[in-house]
Amino acid sequence: MATLKPFQPYRYTSKAGDPAKLLTQPYDKINPAMQAKYLAASPYNLVRVILGERQSSDNPSDNVYTRAARHLDEWIRDGILAQDPKPGFYAYFQDFAVPDTNERATRMGFIGIGKVEDYSAGVVYRHEQTLSGPKKDRLELLRHTRGHFGQIFMLYPDREGSVDQVLTKAAAGAPELDVLDEYGARHRLWPITDPATIQRMQDLMADKKLLIADGHHRYETALAYRNENPGVPAAEYVMMTFVNMYSPGLKILATHRVLRNLEGFQAAALLAKARTSGWSVREGMPERGADTNTVRIGLVASSRAYVLERDRREGELDVPVLHSEILGGLLGISEESVRDERFITYVRGIDTAVAEVREKGAQAAFLLEPTPIEEMARIAFAGGVMPQKSTDFYPKLLSGVTIYRL
Repeated sequence: MATLKPFQPYRYTSKAGDPAKLLTQPYDKINPAMQAKYLAASPYNLVRVILGERQSSDNPSDNVYTRAARHLDEWIRDGILAQDPKPGFYAYFQDFAVPDTNERATRMGFIGIGKVEDYSAGVVYRHEQTLSGPKKDRLELLRHTRGHFGQIFMLYPDREGSVDQVLTKAAAGAPELDVLDEYGARHRLWPITDPATIQRMQDLMADKKLLIADGHHRYETALAYRNENPGVPAAEYVMMTFVNMYSPGLKILATHRVLRNLEGFQAAALLAKARTSGWSVREGMPERGADTNTVRIGLVASSRAYVLERDRREGELDVPVLHSEILGGLLGISEESVRDERFITYVRGIDTAVAEVREKGAQAAFLLEPTPIEEMARIAFAGGVMPQKSTDFYPKLLSGVTIYRL
């Protein structure tokens, strides 16, 4: 049974200024250039809390985590952040153009706090492995600030769209937040404080399994914090955005793999090995649109492009096949090297992946189709996990829209 509750988050006030200068992408999507842009945008930009600047003088009493806690306390004291007066859920809609196709879509969800459950309980499911480094960093931030600033992106199955119907009614008036992010996605927020509506949403969600779309590291950080703080009710919950996995506005993008610095790599040798391993190889770029009967992987190397194909065996997905058969089997890249991103980096968009090879000196780019949501859910609900960066849900949920202070 999924346990979720309304809450009273802290939110930015008008005193803080333009929300577009305050909210950020999730911490793990913030590169150094974005961090610098956020820092320059406003003295109250959330990056100062979730991904502050490290300094050479950092010590146990003055460091990135202690400064984050100090910023948060000061912003609350000075009225930059204020707690909402009533507990509620928050309808959160995102309007966007789908990269590569420019299709317009609206993703509907709502923010609440959900109970942190061990995976073994059969309520919350993961679909990707996690790394220890990011969890250690996020746990230190949580210990110091006692706050959650971004939401765990949770999917739930609701073929009838019952919850979406409630959200559509809740979003009939003007939103309390309406902001464009740096990618052109529009983010809108409506508080839902009517007790009857809240109860209706809780009833509709009670029997739902939850699948982590984004935020595996932060979810497991919340698990660790709960275990460190037994008997603290607030630590048993984490902030989540819930989205119907059957909603037409849910879009998964392909995440392409770019290869660099692999000693001895030769595209011709890889293609020859692939042919002897049961793959057919033809020159050209892969066509868009998944063929459910065929595993199809694009390869861009130097000025040429190829398509590697073979029949799909029952239950196979393209990303695990690429990792096990091509990266691991044919190129000899170990799982540890993949986890450490020693030779592989990840990019969104075919044109960007091709440019990494043809303009920026990468050895090769492997082009993939997006992972179908039904297949990802099938694997996750059966207890399986996929390689990291198997999915790219677009757009990301902004951090700082709501803040859950323990």
